[in-house]
Amino acid sequence: MVKVQRSFPAPASLAEEAKKANGRYDRQDVIEQLKKDFHNKCYICEMKDLQDPNVEHLLPHKNGKYPERKFDWENLFWSCGHCNGIKNNSKYDAGIIDCCRQEPEKYLHFQVENDDVVVSAMDLDDETCKRTALLVTETFSLKNTGMRIYKSDARLKLLQQEMNILYRHLEKLHKNPDSKVLLRTICSLLRRESAFAAFKRCYVREHASEYPALQKYVSLEG
Repeated sequence: MVKVQRSFPAPASLAEEAKKANGRYDRQDVIEQLKKDFHNKCYICEMKDLQDPNVEHLLPHKNGKYPERKFDWENLFWSCGHCNGIKNNSKYDAGIIDCCRQEPEKYLHFQVENDDVVVSAMDLDDETCKRTALLVTETFSLKNTGMRIYKSDARLKLLQQEMNILYRHLEKLHKNPDSKVLLRTICSLLRRESAFAAFKRCYVREHASEYPALQKYVSLEG
């Protein structure tokens, strides 16, 4: 999970649909604007180029129990069906980090080692951060149904592949630190728009002594 810049004004259909008894919050203008703002990447697991995108409510509207949330542009997010399904659990109803308002990388630590993904809250007294860390971890590890085994494993495999690409290029940079081509490639991998960016950016920050020249590309200042 990384910071996302939400665009304004809100899609025009939301105000119109909110007036209807059975209005929809997923009209074409909403879909197009969310897809663009979130770079067609799930805001929770960060898988890119989604084939099963969902318009997800950060705070659930509970089938109309909270109508003010249903058409609130700032409550609509771009997610994959897998993550939306996992988040649809009462333990997450109190809310998770709003990545359009906060910088998740300031509050969460992202790590992948072999077949283990561990996302942890930096402040163990912050319940919102703890819930967010658990949610992101579960998107890669929850296997309580056959389909979730498949989808969690698929995301883990893609994450590992993306991390291995980063590792290979970092190793090449060690051998050729003056290569501008390598630097441009690594910078692209570290952009927030890239797949699984939080994990890659966290790794580079953790290895600041090895990659001092890359720290400006993963800075959380400003």
